[in-house]
Formats: sequence, structure tokens, C-alpha cells
Amino acid sequence: MLRVEGKVLAMAVSIDLSGKRGVVFGVANQRSIAWAISERLAEAGAEIAFTYLNERMKEPVEKATAGLGNPLLLECDATDDSQVQAVYDRIKSEWGEIDFVVHCIAYADKDDLGGNFSDTNLQGFRTALETSAYTLMPIVGKAAPLFGESGGSVITLTFDASQRVYPGYNIMGTAKAALENETKQLAVEFGLKNIRVNAISAGPLPTLAARSIPGFRDMTRAHRERSPLGRNINHKEVADTALFLLSDMSSGITGAIIPVDAGYGIVAI
Repeated sequence: MLRVEGKVLAMAVSIDLSGKRGVVFGVANQRSIAWAISERLAEAGAEIAFTYLNERMKEPVEKATAGLGNPLLLECDATDDSQVQAVYDRIKSEWGEIDFVVHCIAYADKDDLGGNFSDTNLQGFRTALETSAYTLMPIVGKAAPLFGESGGSVITLTFDASQRVYPGYNIMGTAKAALENETKQLAVEFGLKNIRVNAISAGPLPTLAARSIPGFRDMTRAHRERSPLGRNINHKEVADTALFLLSDMSSGITGAIIPVDAGYGIVAI
């Protein structure tokens, strides 16, 4: 607010990412959180490169990004360090430098969601942890040389199950706990290069992936009934937070886990 001669004038503050470039890992379709973030960044003027897992997943990503003109689309299985490096090699040849990276990669075998947590086998554990947590490390580490002298920003997506038990979420809770620790470790490692690393802990959102989690409806109902705001969050609220964290307006924030959950995380019961 701005007060002039006793009158209060509203001030609209907009974030302009014109001239900024970055890469988004993990857009699956137009209903994903990754896409909501990408769309918001594009609206703010950013130029974005996207990755897709394999040829089978290329078409949904092409369809989602069609309205952005002709963005750079690169195949990448982020559990393969050489493919992550290939993405950055291509981006370096096209752009030279980048300003931001968005990590929205998570996966667990369906058999490891629901049932008893202790029934998770070694392969299921590896799949969830390697895909959902490990991938942040090479994605940040190999991106570091592409950030200019002014540094840049990295965000990832986590969930409250990193701290508390959500029935059905199982091994993904363990993966998110690892991801949050990595966020802090990487923030320290790259801080002197002015590369900031933060995570958004979003409340439950009706994505295609989330609906495959046993008890997801109960999860959303609990958040709606118990959160201080008395409702569930929406995709735009997560995307707006991502825009802030990827902009210079958050220049003093790194290693943070930012809740976007309508306040659910502060409630004891």
C-alpha cells in the first residue's frame, strides 16, 4: 500500500522474467503441477526448455507446451547422469547460460503405495529414492556451470509426508524426506555461487499422479477440514510461489521448505 495525502493507493507488484531462461524437468501433462509452474513462468516472460522421459511421454509434453511457440524439448531420464549432462550440453549450445531450474520428478511403483510400509522391497525403495530424491543432485550439480556470475535459482516439490505419516503414501514419504535434506545440502554447497535451492511443500492437488495414491480423497478432505484457511490449495497458488522463488524478489531465501498448504502443517490435530 502507498499512502499519499491521507489516501491509501493500491500498488500492483508484478514479477517480470523477461530475458530469463531456464529448464523444467518433469512436465507430464497439462494437469501436472510442473505445467502450472511452467505456464506461470511463461506468462512472466521466461523462456523455458522442457524435458520428457522417453518417446512415449513426448507427445503429452508437446501437447502441453504447444501454446508456447516452439520451446526446446529434450529427452531425459534424470536417473541417468549422462542424459542430464546431455540436456545441459544442448542448452549451453543453444543459450549459453540459464537463470533457473525446476525439478518436478517423483515416482514410486504402484505396489509400494498403500499396504504395509515394511513390505517395500529393495527394488521399490531404490526406484522411489533414485527417481524422487537422487535426481535433484545431478540436476543441480550439472546445472551449476551454466548459471552466470549473478547466479540463479532452483526449486523442487515436496510434501508434508516427509515429516508425518500419511497412510498410503509410504515410501514416497521417505523419498520426500531425503529430497528436503538434499535441498538444504545443495543450498549450502552452491550458496557462495549465488545459486539458491528451495523446495515448495504443496498441499494435495488433484493431479493424475496424485489420484493413484490410496486414500488421496481422505487426504484432501482432511486438509480442507483442518487447515486454518478451511480449504484446499490450487495449482495457481503453487505456481505463484514458484514464480516468486525463481525471481530476484526471493534473493535472500535459500535452503527453505516453503509450505503452500492453507496452513495445514501448523495444526496439531
